[in-house]
Amino acid sequence: MKVNMINSAKQFINQKNKRLTLLGMSGVGKTHLAKLIGEEGGWYHFSGDYRIGATHLKEAIINNVANKMKNDSWLKPLLENNSISVNSQVTFENLEPISAFLGKVGNPEEGGLPIEEFIHRQSLFLEAEKKTMYEVPHFINQSLKDGYAHFINDAGGSLCELEDRKLYQLLAEKTLIIYIKTSKENERLLIDRAKNQLKPMYYNPKFFEEALHSYLKENSLAYAAQINPNAFVSWVFPKLVADRLKKYNALADEYGCTIESDALHKCGSAKDVLNLISSALK
Repeated sequence: MKVNMINSAKQFINQKNKRLTLLGMSGVGKTHLAKLIGEEGGWYHFSGDYRIGATHLKEAIINNVANKMKNDSWLKPLLENNSISVNSQVTFENLEPISAFLGKVGNPEEGGLPIEEFIHRQSLFLEAEKKTMYEVPHFINQSLKDGYAHFINDAGGSLCELEDRKLYQLLAEKTLIIYIKTSKENERLLIDRAKNQLKPMYYNPKFFEEALHSYLKENSLAYAAQINPNAFVSWVFPKLVADRLKKYNALADEYGCTIESDALHKCGSAKDVLNLISSALK
């Protein structure tokens, strides 16, 4: 039996305070849905990635930038005597500071991180994302106090990687989890876009260990420090997508419902989105 506070389309439509959690790959349309549905007013848009970068990882992000600046002999004394300071400007639209902090594994001379540092930063991100998702009930209550009738949790693409059953149950009890399922064509476009814009991201530890081993073997490399960082990201992303799609489906089957990305992109209003969600609950 699914752990869910919403059991039917009628119950969803009649619900006085609608609460949603969006599940799916980055770029599939989660933020688009949140903005579209927000046009009717009364929706509090909670961005998981923004919360991670602006709060839980902010200090680590700033320290990383400051440490890089200290490599410059002119900037180093200015930082150390507090003549200048470093800040991180994370916004809903600009999450680059998080990506820059996560970095890419590989040859330092090509912009890569040593394997130990890469894994350390991955673990910091995992901890930050779990903290953020456990904060959802608090922000639901706060949004009600601030006058918002409805709440949308625009979660990061790595929500499926957290492997925390207690957390998934909590989100399912407090919100309706909606998986935005990509079509084969949209999946291909996501992969093509990622290959042209090679961004750092979070990997499940087991997946990363197996992928790294395979990449080293396929390319006859002995150490992670020999990896070209961009080449690895380009190689691993399609495999990551395939791995995550299985996890998204499993979470949706147990905790939520599924809408198609193609159908979502045909929506032109908040009413269209609500009708699409209702149809998924029938």
